Amino acid sequence: MDKILEIANSPFMWLFSMVVIIIVITQAVIFIRLVRKNAAAIDMTMIEVNKALRTGVISALGPSLGIIIIAVSLITVIGAPLTLMRIGIIGSAAYELTAAGIGAKAFGVELGKEGYNLQAFTTAVWAMCLGGLGWLLSTTLFTKSLGKAQKKIAAKNTKIMALVSTAAMLGAFGYFTAGQITTSVSNSMVVIISAITMAFLMMIAEKRNAGWLKEWALGITLVVGMSFGYVTTIF
Repeated sequence: MDKILEIANSPFMWLFSMVVIIIVITQAVIFIRLVRKNAAAIDMTMIEVNKALRTGVISALGPSLGIIIIAVSLITVIGAPLTLMRIGIIGSAAYELTAAGIGAKAFGVELGKEGYNLQAFTTAVWAMCLGGLGWLLSTTLFTKSLGKAQKKIAAKNTKIMALVSTAAMLGAFGYFTAGQITTSVSNSMVVIISAITMAFLMMIAEKRNAGWLKEWALGITLVVGMSFGYVTTIF
């Protein structure tokens, strides 16, 4: 295992991983600049642009905390550079850990356990990279086509796209929520507490017209949910 981590944390791996991370950061900067440049074309003021950016940053804080916790365990089996690279691209530590485990099992060993050698490590890394390739390819191949479809649908009825996007979000959150509820009683309680917290915060924000609370609602809810989940593990 020491030999594996020595290679996984080598300067070459850090160099390779940082190239990928720099590309991701560059893309983010380009997107932000494009938004600021074209905001007027869609009747958005700079105040609204900054508000949207601030909301996105705040909403990302909660999920990032969960990713960090899982990433720590991932670092112990694939090293820090590859963990940083994979999380920087996909952003799902849970998926990366699962994919690495599948890769190791395909080689015939458990991730980080006895028999986990350099070949098993390589198989795990390939499983992570190839598994995430589907998302990148689908984005590359279908984003433009989906954009054209969106314009055609919006031209007929602007409300349809709003309904479709809302339904997609509800479906995605509902899928993950259902998976957690059926896992255990403690997870069910976390989901319920989180839902109540979000509903309560949004109700207050609506009554008092507190725009800042709407921005912070998701982040606060995530912290409350994680805190309650931690408490359930103690008792």
